[in-house]
Amino acid sequence: MQAPAAAERNKGPILAVLRQYVGSGTHTGPGVLRVLEVGAGAGLHAAYFAQALPQTRWQPSDIDPQALPSIAAYAEAMHVPNMLPPILLDVSQSWEMWGGTQPNTLDLLVSINMMHISELRCTEGLFKGAGVLLKPGGVLFTYG
Repeated sequence: MQAPAAAERNKGPILAVLRQYVGSGTHTGPGVLRVLEVGAGAGLHAAYFAQALPQTRWQPSDIDPQALPSIAAYAEAMHVPNMLPPILLDVSQSWEMWGGTQPNTLDLLVSINMMHISELRCTEGLFKGAGVLLKPGGVLFTYG
């Protein structure tokens, strides 16, 4: 498991903001909130947020295949049953290539520390995908 210092420092403040969306009833319908995290990196945020927000079904993803074992290790080490196995996802590709996510099914689309280090086409893809995959009233949450 990788342990980025920045992720450790900012996980609390980011969670506080995520709670405003997850806990405030801004989602539509009963039940579990579907979350896709784009660019989960090492997986520390994914596991921490999924553990703190048990009403979510957290789908982590990353473009780097080498990140996936670290993401899975965090889920296992932290005993996070509502975190799905990580998927390989290139956000610059059309939403149809995003691991089978269907239109209007996500409550939250989360992207942390991706936009400022990736190519513009990735940010464009993120916004295009959000426009299709988020439910009405769903939230695209970005940080960094």
